[in-house]
Amino acid sequence: MLRLWVELPSRWVLIDPAQPIDLAFPIADGAEAPRAFGLPSPRIVPIHSGRFIGSVADGGSCNCDIVEIVPHGNTTHTECVGHITVERVPLYYCLRRFLFWAQLVTVEPLQLARGDQVITAAQLQPLLLIPPPEALIVRTGVARGQPHDFSGTNPPYFTPEAAELLVRYGVLHLLTDLPSVDRENDGGALKAHRAFWQYPHATRMEATITELLAIPPMVPDGEYLLQLQILNLNSDASPSKPLLYAPITEQATPE
Repeated sequence: MLRLWVELPSRWVLIDPAQPIDLAFPIADGAEAPRAFGLPSPRIVPIHSGRFIGSVADGGSCNCDIVEIVPHGNTTHTECVGHITVERVPLYYCLRRFLFWAQLVTVEPLQLARGDQVITAAQLQPLLLIPPPEALIVRTGVARGQPHDFSGTNPPYFTPEAAELLVRYGVLHLLTDLPSVDRENDGGALKAHRAFWQYPHATRMEATITELLAIPPMVPDGEYLLQLQILNLNSDASPSKPLLYAPITEQATPE
């Protein structure tokens, strides 16, 4: 049995790689996928090219699909600062490392007078560990881990001050089950995105935001090893597969 010791600043933690907790929605055809911003749902269909049929069920020799997807609006996805820059910055250029010590917290969005719901700095600060994690996973439970169409519903979002707090604490990777860290319709301001990436004055090129997580409700808040899997896609965002590994035990030195 393979087990891994992970060295942290003040202790060693034992991880079982055979017990991952998947935080990603499957990329499914049509309405089975999550959706936001009115963007089209994923489309997965067999290719038909000349005499070739990419479906064994339809008489083809093998299965071969065309996959059409908009990562920002219909699946779990990870994005980099290229999301808001004039120049094209691919995610794989910014994300060079894929294992991080992470903290999962559950936060109930705060109801504002005008009907919006927000995640604030005051809510996050008392939850953050000291020393803070490299990655923070914020669960709101808005979709309870099930595919959901957020389009036109004005989902909860992060205040810019909440994003600034995470920057001050040194959090490099923000993950959430919300469709966006910003308001669904904010006139293109994207204030929380800009604050988290510190763009354009002190840009944090290595920082990432992952949205539309499918967090199993039974997974407890706490510390985990996070593996953040992405595609080598020449785009600012990629469908992603975040995996958590819960600590089995911890001690001052490894065995």
